[in-house]
Amino acid sequence: MQIFGYFATAIGAYLLGSIPTGFVVAKAKGIDIRSVGSGNIGATNVFRALGKPAGIFVLLIDGLKGYAACEWLVDLVLQSFGGAGADREVLKILGGIFGVLGHNYTCWLKFKGGKGIATSGGALAALVPWAFLIILGVWIVVFAITRYVSLASIAASVSLPFATWVTGGSITLILVTSAMTVLAIYKHKANIQRLLSGTESRLGAKKGEVTS
Repeated sequence: MQIFGYFATAIGAYLLGSIPTGFVVAKAKGIDIRSVGSGNIGATNVFRALGKPAGIFVLLIDGLKGYAACEWLVDLVLQSFGGAGADREVLKILGGIFGVLGHNYTCWLKFKGGKGIATSGGALAALVPWAFLIILGVWIVVFAITRYVSLASIAASVSLPFATWVTGGSITLILVTSAMTVLAIYKHKANIQRLLSGTESRLGAKKGEVTS
């Protein structure tokens, strides 16, 4: 029964994370979000293409996917399988990892998805809530100073393993959050190139404006 619990969590979390919120919201308005702006299905591109209400909605739902994969799905699996030998922390870690992978590589869009920052945030709020608050603070400060969503996300991702360590996270959680950091940086490789070349767009900048 234990292995079935882990398997069910991984599959369920992937499918939950794979719901392409940004794509669905944009499609409802007659827009293929993949063909506008950065082509990304995440909240930032939705914000730019469809405006603040749609962007905030996608951000919240994508975050909720990560949280639900770690908390509600795990509770459901434990109830369904009677918790037979299943470690709750391992189940939550599986939920978080596969929820983010589902968002980043959704099976509904030929395994092309978002960058996973909002979904990771939701998962981290369930896995390491105090570390999440620290990296949220990092994100807010960097974004407030630079207006670059990508730079704020990268800075928050880099600080994640350290935040997990200083808040007393287990070695397992430190390793998991380190892996999440690597994945986040990999998904932002195009943004990093644009940041280095000075062509990255600031959120709220006028069309055609990339730097201040």
